Amino acid sequence: MPPISTEETPIAPTRAQPPRIGPFEPLIKQPVFRMLWSTWLVANICMWMNDVAAAWMMTSLTTSPIWVALVQSASTLPVFLLGLPSGALADILDRRRWLVATQFWLAGAAIVLCGAVVLDLMSAPLLLALTFANGIGLALRWPVFSAIVPELVPRTHLPAALGLNGLAMNASRIVGPLLAGTLIASAGSVWVFGLNAVLCVASGFIVLRWRREHKPNPLGRERLISAMRVGVQFVRQSQRMRAVLTRISIFFLHSTALLALLPLLARNLQGGGAGTFTLLLAAMGSGAIVAVLFLPRLRQALARDQLVIRGAMLQSGATAVMAVAPNAWIAVPAMFLGGMAWITVANSLSVSAQLALPDWVRARGMSMYQMAIMGASAFGAALWGQVAELSSLYISLGIAAVSGTACMLVALRYVTDGVGEEDDTSPARKGWAAGPPAEAPGEEGRVVITVEYMIDPARAAAFHIVMQQTRRARLGQGAIGWELLHDIAEPGRYVEEIVDESWTEHLRRFHRATAADMALRERRLAFHQGETVPVVTRYVVRR
Repeated sequence: MPPISTEETPIAPTRAQPPRIGPFEPLIKQPVFRMLWSTWLVANICMWMNDVAAAWMMTSLTTSPIWVALVQSASTLPVFLLGLPSGALADILDRRRWLVATQFWLAGAAIVLCGAVVLDLMSAPLLLALTFANGIGLALRWPVFSAIVPELVPRTHLPAALGLNGLAMNASRIVGPLLAGTLIASAGSVWVFGLNAVLCVASGFIVLRWRREHKPNPLGRERLISAMRVGVQFVRQSQRMRAVLTRISIFFLHSTALLALLPLLARNLQGGGAGTFTLLLAAMGSGAIVAVLFLPRLRQALARDQLVIRGAMLQSGATAVMAVAPNAWIAVPAMFLGGMAWITVANSLSVSAQLALPDWVRARGMSMYQMAIMGASAFGAALWGQVAELSSLYISLGIAAVSGTACMLVALRYVTDGVGEEDDTSPARKGWAAGPPAEAPGEEGRVVITVEYMIDPARAAAFHIVMQQTRRARLGQGAIGWELLHDIAEPGRYVEEIVDESWTEHLRRFHRATAADMALRERRLAFHQGETVPVVTRYVVRR
């Protein structure tokens, strides 16, 4: 196969000063976002109704702290187990249809819960199993909605849109428990699950009104296993995503102690009961809603890492106060501040994750973000429940409060994202990704690409740094192997070797290129000496 060069000179993108965006601007100016945001609000109301009813029902089936805490684990563990395949499918399939299917799954789970209660078949293990089934629906829904939001709003509106998602989550934290608590007190838990089923079905039909045009990939649909592999590779090679996942895992590992043990805390408060439990959840949701209104100003006044550590410290303080609160007069303000801390940290890290992900891998990347949250929550609920079982509720919450802040300080100090300015993850211009770089070979097998560079040996150290960044970019796009070879006889000659799984996967890398990849390419070419561009040669590995 003859040497082929695909080197082009990109046009440097111009960066305008981002305008100041109000917290409600995406709802005002984006009708489709407004419709789907309303659906998201209803969906989260259903989620909280189900969780509150399940948690409270468990306290009537058993008084063991570990069983009560496992309700939270059963709800979140499916998201950890199924997040990656769900994210891959959301990147491959029609996202509108996938979102509708998840709503109908959740409706089915709620109907089964109703049946179990009506027939008096409910037990602690069965409740956990049905809560797990409901969690499967949440695992399938969350990545696709996270991937949809950036395509509905401009990039400048993204922080506000994600803040509104947090507002929906926390408004539902108020409305859902209030509805659930009212129904439990007046009619029983079965009516909570019944209303949940009706709302899920209605949400599914609302999403069907969205006339989204699904654009199939010109190279065909990715295979699920390959799509999952590429998603994992991208996150592994992205220093920004690794930092975000570490921080969000630490935060939820410790903050979940308060939520997992809250039903027991509510019972132990003076005059505590179902109404107290609902009041505490509503206070936490109210705090989050208030914080959303101030997030635009907070983002301008403080850097992201400052918001994260201050939010973690506030969450630790709220947890510590709840450990010793004797009544609702003290517990409610503590939960209010905990809600403010929760949305501040979650929104800051969610925005960082969204800005670090190109469109082609967004659902997979956000599914791993979700897996980090839910995995940490599931493990944290079981951990702090077991600590409470062995000691007491108050000791468990005290340990979670102290270690939460300490671990976040360590993460901010040693797990850095290494980025001073956000990379441009928008797709590369069409001239780069349009069409194959060479005609497809007549045989199948792995594709090996070599790129030859001639550089000044005095600049070798700087060239190595750029090529290590290139390695992360190539592997993040899906390459299965990468090496940099140095010619011993000719010190200025370097050969970059890239291995792709197949010819189709080789072409996919061109379609996945971003503006940041183009900028990195220009940095590589700046080292190359000679009148011609580096020579690119492609080989097919014969079997």
